Amino acid sequence: MADSLIKDIEKRMDGAVEAVRKEFVGLRTGRASAGLLEPIMVDAYGAAMPLNQVASISVPEPRMIVVSVWDRKLSGPTEKAIRESGLGLNPASEGATIRVPIPPLSEERRQELVKVAGKYAEHGKVAVRNVRRDGMESLKKLEKDHEISEDEQRRRSDEIQKLTDRHVQLIDDAFAAKQAEIMQV
Repeated sequence: MADSLIKDIEKRMDGAVEAVRKEFVGLRTGRASAGLLEPIMVDAYGAAMPLNQVASISVPEPRMIVVSVWDRKLSGPTEKAIRESGLGLNPASEGATIRVPIPPLSEERRQELVKVAGKYAEHGKVAVRNVRRDGMESLKKLEKDHEISEDEQRRRSDEIQKLTDRHVQLIDDAFAAKQAEIMQV
């Protein structure tokens, strides 16, 4: 019973770390990346769809992303979605092909992106701590229901705390790497 609880907690913490890493992919670093446009939603066929479901995204050169829309009618809405994404991009449409030049980042913009990355990291740490809290409550309930002993509960609590510390450190490491990547000129 307690083993499956620990595995579940670790899986949920891994999910929180992975979510932070995905958020980081969407942050601009001055270099073109297909992942930069993936979170963008396009109004297509009466619904909001992820950009990668209406077009293919390629990176032919370091400062250019090319979006090839599969349905020519979606070229306008796709261009609009990229422009309004808040990423500071100015796409240029050529029929079914949209070219998205990646402008170099100013120092001020770099600082803003580091702050945004910091917020993502903090949200991830809060998620990990929430999983820890849920796990601790579950252990206390198991002990109260006499399914595990007090010693077992203490031992498992230490295990959960070590998992929490490890996952928070993973998030800190990912943030430090992203910060260095953003600040690199």
